[in-house]
Formats: sequence, structure tokens, C-alpha cells
Amino acid sequence: MYSDKLLPVRLLLFLRWATHTMWRLFPDSQAWAQFEKPVSGTSIWLKEKNPFENHPFSQDPDARLPEDAEVVVIGAGFIGGAVAYHWSKLGNSPLVVLEKEEVAGGSAGRNEGLVVMGRYYYMVYETVMRYLNKARTDLTDTCRDQLAHEFAAAYAKAAYANAELIEQTIREEGIECEYQRRGWVQATERDRLDRLEDSVRMAERTGFNDWVKITREEAFEISGINTPYPSGYSRGAATWHPAKWVWGLVKVALRSGDVQLFTRTRVLSIEDQGERYAVRTERGTINARYVVNATESATPFLFPSFHDVILPMQTQAAFGRSDGGTMKPAVGISGPKAFFGRHGEGILFGSDATRVPDREAGRNQPSRFITKYVITQLRELFGVEHVRVANEWSGTVSYTPDEYPIVGLMDDKRMYMIGGLAGSGSGVSFNAGRHVVQKILAIEGHDYYPEKYFSPSRFFC
Repeated sequence: MYSDKLLPVRLLLFLRWATHTMWRLFPDSQAWAQFEKPVSGTSIWLKEKNPFENHPFSQDPDARLPEDAEVVVIGAGFIGGAVAYHWSKLGNSPLVVLEKEEVAGGSAGRNEGLVVMGRYYYMVYETVMRYLNKARTDLTDTCRDQLAHEFAAAYAKAAYANAELIEQTIREEGIECEYQRRGWVQATERDRLDRLEDSVRMAERTGFNDWVKITREEAFEISGINTPYPSGYSRGAATWHPAKWVWGLVKVALRSGDVQLFTRTRVLSIEDQGERYAVRTERGTINARYVVNATESATPFLFPSFHDVILPMQTQAAFGRSDGGTMKPAVGISGPKAFFGRHGEGILFGSDATRVPDREAGRNQPSRFITKYVITQLRELFGVEHVRVANEWSGTVSYTPDEYPIVGLMDDKRMYMIGGLAGSGSGVSFNAGRHVVQKILAIEGHDYYPEKYFSPSRFFC
């Protein structure tokens, strides 16, 4: 919160904040914010029955894994669903999806419900530049600046294409996932106004101008947020039901006959045997020519060499019945310290990005303190008069050291991965899934994910 201050000043400011929060904000909120007894730990996106629960074993208890497949995909979330879908359209040989829990049961079903355009250009430039300043001291300042711009341009170009492909697919396949494209408002604090101005100027200069500045009045009209300052606005962002999106993709994929799905099937190890990979699971071994790791924050657990490359980060959210105050429905909203969304008869809100040990990837262990703190923001930003929290959950997304995704080969052979999406899974996964399928099938197409920028090799030099 105070990273630009000296340590003694930071401590004093933090103590002042903590005292005000614990002795003023929390007690005041008790008059209008309540919690169910008990609060459910299930995400609102996963309240409905999963159409692929224990698939296929609920219908066929004796089902067995195939001994061979052309491709094995590990994970059935945003990434796994995307790869399966595109394979069903382009492939003509067996692809098997293995999921340790349920389809969309991980971060794909425990998120904000926002279809981002991807991180906006300036944000990508900023995170990559910060990493290059530490990791590439062999380069001049000018070279690092130019390289950061190249990374940002490659990312933004891919993200724009991804957003359009998602909308096109929803329309063509008739996937019912509550999709509405009304943008995303990002409120700004006073000490961040210069950064907002810089980000908009950079968007205009580079031509990636989905990201614009709006006035406080425009921010209120679009989203209902009460903020004294201008805001950033991503015009192409949308809201949706993320689990229904993944379920819809898997439903289409399974119709093709080339895709098989096995849930509650944990992968234990992957062994390179030359021309094939032995994918060992609790239910048996599949020999595959290609492997696609769609494991996101669980990747380091399977591949220890990725311990400091894929970083599991916990985020959390809650949902409560409320009139929502001035909060508008079907629009993404982020305040300086939390995110918000109005859905049906209630509101969703959340925050946090804390690294957890590799073994705890996927855990559901929300902090009640964080929930209570974000609740105090509801009255300040939206004039909420009452909220009764019914659901509270957490999930883990994966970051990379430069907060830039990985799309490409993990080895020099036939094992691919998509990961490190840094909370922007909806902005990367679908088009990246198509990219990997096209690579496997040697189909020519526009390369939105050049190896120079997206390969994991940038961390293993």
C-alpha cells in the first residue's frame, strides 16, 4: 500500500490504517452487513450441478482410461476447455482431458466473472519492464524499454483477438453463459492519476486504444461507482458465467467423438519415453504423443523446475444478497483495493493476491478479515445499505516473474503448456488453446504467441 515510502513511514501509515480499520470501519459495518450461519464455501458460479460431475464414472463406473492417445490435456478449466474445443473442430484423432477434480472446479469457477481484454498495454509494459530491470542488466536502458514495448504489443494484439474469438464462439455455438459486453471500469486513487494519464497516452500512441480515460461522472453512469477522480475504462471487456463458458466448450468438444474426458483423475507424473509420453494417473497410464499442461497454479507440483516460474497466488471473493446501492449490473468494476460486480439479486466482491506454497495450489481458504475489509468499501463506493454474505471462497491463479503468460513448448519436443495468466485467464486462454492445437496439427495460421515473447525459455537461460 505504501511501497514508495521509506520503511519507518510505511510502518506508521500502516498502523494508522490498521487502527482505523479495526476500531472504526469494522464496527460501523456490523450495523448493515451480516453473514449467513454458516457461510457456504462454494463459489456462486459452482452452485448449480456440474453437468460433468464425476465424468464418465457417474454413468459408467467401470469406465477405463485408454492406453493410447494422440494428445493428453491435463486440466479442465479455461485452458483445458479451450484446447478440447479447438481440437474437436480441427483434429481427427483421440484427445483425452484429465481433471483431478471437476470441470471448471478450480480458478475457472472461482473468479470474478469478468471477460477481460487482457491486461492493458501500459500494465504489461510496466510489469515486464520491472522484471527486465532486474533480470536483464546486460541490456542498456534503451534496449530494455524497446523490449518491454515489444512484449506489450504482442500481448495486446493476442488479447484483442482472443476477446473477439470468445464473442464469436458464444454466438456461433449458442453457449448460454450470461455474456454481456459492457466494459470494465478501473477506479484510480489521487497518487495514481499520473499513471492513468501515461497509460492512456501509451494506448493512443501504440494503437491499442481499448483502454481510455473517463470522467468520474462517466464512471458513475457506466458502473455506479462513486469516485472523486477519473477512471480507466476497458471498452471491450465483458461479464459472464465462467463455469458455464467452460461447460459449454466441453459439451461441444465431447460431441465430436475425438475428445474424451475423465474427471476425478489425478495425474501423478509424466515420463518422456522418446516418441511417447507416459502420463501416469491414479487410474492407470496413458501413452500420448503430445501433452498439453493446462494446470496453471498446480504446474510446479508436477514440474518442480517451475517452482519460481509459475507462482501460485491466492485471490478470494464473496457474494451476498443486497440491493447493490448504485452498483450497475453486468459491468466489470475495480476500486483501488478490490473488485465488484452485481449479479442477479446480489453483489460479488473480492480482493487479494498472496503467494501460497506450491502444495497449496487450488486450496479454498478465504480470509474473513479480507471479506470484512472489502465490505467497508461497499458503502463508501456504492452507498450499499445492506448485504448478507452467503458465499465466500478463494482460488489460486498463477503468475510468472514478469506477470506475462507462457504459451508454448515446455521441452524441445511435444509437451506444451499455457500458464502464468496472472488473473487474466479469460484474456489469454481461448485463443492460446487454438494456437497450441494448430501447432500440434501443423496448421498454418497467424502466430499470436511468438516464441520470442511467450516461451518459458525466457526464464531458463
